[in-house]
Amino acid sequence: MNIYVIGIGLIGGSIALDSKALYPHTKIFGIDSNEDHIKEAIALGVVDEGAVFEDLAKADFVIVSVPVDVAITLLPKVLDIIPDTTIVFDVGSTKTPICEAVANHPKRRNFIATHPIAGTEFSGPSAAIRGLFEGKTNIICEVEKTAFKLQEKALWLFNAVGMRIRYMDPKSHDKHIAYVSHLSHISSFMLGKTVVNKEKDEQDIFDMAGSGFESTVRLAKSSPAMWTPIFKQNKKHVVKTLEEYIANLSKFKELLEKDDYDAIYNEMQSVNKIKEILNGMKK
Repeated sequence: MNIYVIGIGLIGGSIALDSKALYPHTKIFGIDSNEDHIKEAIALGVVDEGAVFEDLAKADFVIVSVPVDVAITLLPKVLDIIPDTTIVFDVGSTKTPICEAVANHPKRRNFIATHPIAGTEFSGPSAAIRGLFEGKTNIICEVEKTAFKLQEKALWLFNAVGMRIRYMDPKSHDKHIAYVSHLSHISSFMLGKTVVNKEKDEQDIFDMAGSGFESTVRLAKSSPAMWTPIFKQNKKHVVKTLEEYIANLSKFKELLEKDDYDAIYNEMQSVNKIKEILNGMKK
């Protein structure tokens, strides 16, 4: 089995590592615009060797794990090259623009739109880790547009690496992911910005930063090259979530200014039920 990974980073690299561990005879090829990434991925054992686009004619699987703006132009070119027996999937955090980009391609049936809800704040070949997807949800969109035999091929791989499958239409995906992923990244970036700006005047501020700050700002270490296109493509839903988030922050500030601590307590208590939701997700 030949697996080609285009864009050797956290997600594509982790799928490659899991596939190699599960099926040692699998051959993993890497394609990346950064030659240093290819060399690093080979040295780390993430891929077996580098490849070029023309080699996709020999692929069984093609994993497209590049920034979402690149994926829009890249996916049709990939579909132009692959044989009819190949399954192609992307792992991007936006789905509507991706699905629209391949909607009328003659080989649309060879593509399955996915979004594995897994990851860390790190990027590049060194970020790839085994077991990343165990018990994690993989959102699949427009599955009915993928040939059934190729669906089976993709699902076999997803199940093998431990993913749980959830089906969703692209617009619903983009709306919901704006709340649970895109907004949290913006919050983390802006919290980091607020503290970094303040640190210029108060050098000791980071000496006081505990685990709460560290966990909240963790996502601010994520790649701007990856996240800027995501915010651009999902602008409509991201703006809506920001409006709601800013309104909640403004209300909290207003209650604080009015010394209304009973209301502040009730606000926080009403959100405490999120513990039950998150515990249910873990189970």
